[in-house]
Amino acid sequence: MSLDGRGSALPEAEYEQLKSDVDAWVRGPGEAWAERIEASGEVPEELWTELKEHGFLSLAAPVELGGRGLSFVQWMGLMEIFSRSHASVRMIVHVVNGTWRAMNPFANEAQRDRFIKPSVAGDIKVAFTLTEPGNGTGADITSTVRREGDTYYLTGRKHLITFGVRCDYWLLFARLEGSTGKHGTVALLVDRHAPGATVIDTSETMGVRGTDHAELVFADTPVPVANRLGEEGEGLAVALGGFLTPSRISVAMSCVGLAERAQELAVEYALRRVTFGKQLAERQAIAFQIAENEADIEAAKALVLHAAEQWQEGRETASALSSMAKMTAVDMLTRVTDKALQVHGGLGYWKTQTIERVYRDARAQRFEEGTNEIQKTVVARDVFRRAAVKESK
Repeated sequence: MSLDGRGSALPEAEYEQLKSDVDAWVRGPGEAWAERIEASGEVPEELWTELKEHGFLSLAAPVELGGRGLSFVQWMGLMEIFSRSHASVRMIVHVVNGTWRAMNPFANEAQRDRFIKPSVAGDIKVAFTLTEPGNGTGADITSTVRREGDTYYLTGRKHLITFGVRCDYWLLFARLEGSTGKHGTVALLVDRHAPGATVIDTSETMGVRGTDHAELVFADTPVPVANRLGEEGEGLAVALGGFLTPSRISVAMSCVGLAERAQELAVEYALRRVTFGKQLAERQAIAFQIAENEADIEAAKALVLHAAEQWQEGRETASALSSMAKMTAVDMLTRVTDKALQVHGGLGYWKTQTIERVYRDARAQRFEEGTNEIQKTVVARDVFRRAAVKESK
């Protein structure tokens, strides 16, 4: 079995048909769902069911886990299309099609049958649970567990946890009581309804309306040792190892898809809107903004696909490239959505316009899988490391 989903691909004709099917859903039912979500502020369970029934939650995983068996580059092509839809749709397919990557390399067969295959199938929801309110998202985590026989007892806090309210399990990262650094960390699948767990709904966000987020408080919450992925000391390896790089590339591609949607809306409006007897598209100031957007999108997309290819091939360069792709795509999305909104003039400020939603949603990717400041740190460290290696030769 391919543990990380790099080693398979759909035949080209089958893949092109799948892309066409996804695009048709995004432009049809997806738009209807977008209007419903924006009106209610909630993602109904029926949407999850519809995505499951279309097979959209199990696209990226290997066939052996119940997935469609796309290559990673193929999956990025679909991520690009899904990201033109409502941000909550994008968030669901991104998370469900990615969480298995963290779990699978460290799972035993019983855990694959109990957690991973049902997650890929869309039968259970698993929420990635790393971030804490009082520190960062790495070796400085402070949530702790103490072990008594076959049970861990969990104490601590987590926040900004996507799908943390409606999930079935939290894929949660903590440290052994009294330990420091990454070597004391553990990865646990914690039952959403375990005693001693308090869930605070924090879903009121600027954009990505309808996606639930949670703050979590644990007080001696029991977790079976059988729910631990990997060994004690491998918690951060589960959280960051084979998961973070492809997830950053996926978020970067979501920036490309959303930017393409913003550009599409701007072009449509520029062709439709007439001032003083001329289309906006005929005015050089508008045309130049559209041209800049198009070049910006294509440049970012090329880098994202390069990073995706490098990761798919198992290249050492993939990690730094994923950070380059994400920081480049995030900045591109900011520029493109700002110009697209400007093309709409004052009308773009109204919630009746799709561009208003796209503009709000575009802010979310700036902190997903690490801010640009984090990405720059990763890239700079890689640049200096390579320079030092070269100098030592």
